[in-house]
Amino acid sequence: MPTDRFISQTAALRALGGRRVWSLMISLFGDLAREQDQAIDGPILSAIMAGLKVKPEAVRVALHRLRNDGWIVSEKSGRIGRHRLSAKGRAESVAASPRIYADPTRNSEAWQLVLTPGGNAEPSTEMTERGFSFIVPRVYVGPAGAKAPGDALALPGREVPDWLRAEAEPDALRQNYTDLLETLGRLKEDLPPVDDLLPVEVAVLRCLIVHNWRRLVLKHPALPLSLVRPDWPGHLCHLAVHDLLTRYPRPPLEEIEQYRAAA
Repeated sequence: MPTDRFISQTAALRALGGRRVWSLMISLFGDLAREQDQAIDGPILSAIMAGLKVKPEAVRVALHRLRNDGWIVSEKSGRIGRHRLSAKGRAESVAASPRIYADPTRNSEAWQLVLTPGGNAEPSTEMTERGFSFIVPRVYVGPAGAKAPGDALALPGREVPDWLRAEAEPDALRQNYTDLLETLGRLKEDLPPVDDLLPVEVAVLRCLIVHNWRRLVLKHPALPLSLVRPDWPGHLCHLAVHDLLTRYPRPPLEEIEQYRAAA
């Protein structure tokens, strides 16, 4: 079980928000058991969720919802329940992984500016789904590889003025990114090296980091590196998340069970 010290060290990360247990569980399975042959046994899941300070009854309700929604498949192995991502859950987790786990220093710099027809002043859902960020009515920016609509005017990006970088940032999420960045900064100072943490603690830590990052980064399209200001809180968060996930690599499920059983 996670130690009291670890629970205290991760309290600020748990307090950031996004505490829907079913969503937290999606982050956990997506990080720890995304492969087709991976399943999390009930005792391991219980130990991790206890480290996340989630009550057993809330875990049962979340599992029931995820099974009904087609995200999780549960089965019995003797007296022990085993839970794995369904084909649907695995497909959606795999689709989101490039945004969640991307190396922020290897993002492509090539970009394009797109002018769409018509006079709609609101951001287009279609353009967002294509990977473009809204600037002003009818004007979008995005990666050079994103596919613009056939009736749009697409121009290759060149020198980027600072005002355009500022316009491209999802300003509505600035405070959320700032709060996460401050929390991750304190966490990096307080946490011990990975060898001084239990495997279950590493699993809990990664789940909290991935969950708080996922609930922000998936709300807006990815920006090419040339359109990202170095001091934008979203970019600084990306650097901090990547550093922490590298510093605390994913523990094997077997190792978590070994330490759990010996506790």
